[in-house]
Amino acid sequence: MDFRLFATTFSAIFLAELGDKTQLATLAFAGESRAKWTVFAGSAIALVTSSAIAVLAGGWVGRHVPPIWLRRAAGALFLVLGSITLLRASK
Repeated sequence: MDFRLFATTFSAIFLAELGDKTQLATLAFAGESRAKWTVFAGSAIALVTSSAIAVLAGGWVGRHVPPIWLRRAAGALFLVLGSITLLRASK
């Protein structure tokens, strides 16, 4: 196992997920339920499943699209999303 890749991936995803709508929804479900472990299991399995889909899709895209185009597309997407966020915040 590539520990450096693992640590980088864990750190990035962990920080990105803090306080997002998925975590807040899980908090709400746990707050109104007595079955905390059921909420934990449901949310954990959902996150693992969505991550598995992302890894499989990323593997497929990585085999069909050159890395330079992946970086360019990711950069363009971040610019677009950042612009949309700034425009909405200014209204």
